[in-house]
Amino acid sequence: MTAVLSPQDALIAVMVGTSVVDAKQSDAELLTIEAEINSLPAFANYDHSRIPGINSLVKDLFDEDDGIDALIGLVQEALPERFNETAYALACDIAAADGKVNMSELRFLEIVRHDLKVGRLASAAIERGARARHQRF
Repeated sequence: MTAVLSPQDALIAVMVGTSVVDAKQSDAELLTIEAEINSLPAFANYDHSRIPGINSLVKDLFDEDDGIDALIGLVQEALPERFNETAYALACDIAAADGKVNMSELRFLEIVRHDLKVGRLASAAIERGARARHQRF
């Protein structure tokens, strides 16, 4: 499968990947993806009509044996390196959105962190920030 992603598509693909890696997308995850796209400067002037195609692409990739690796490869091709921490932060926000992070999400985050070369200190800060933003009473 060949796909060409814009940098914004790549960020959305990471969020969708985080959401679907456990075989279900919660309402909280979907709402968080939408909120991130609607509020972050990285998505200014983004064509929202592309989102369903990115969602389908990620789901199709995850139906393949090496789908996560394929997704990460597409993200690495499309995303300028200075946005790697942004991608990881968005993935952490989606994982934390529904108040629980399961093992498949943790493994996906580990792959994203490793393959996008997000350092230990930066990843710890990003993870703590996501946890703080998504705490519930």
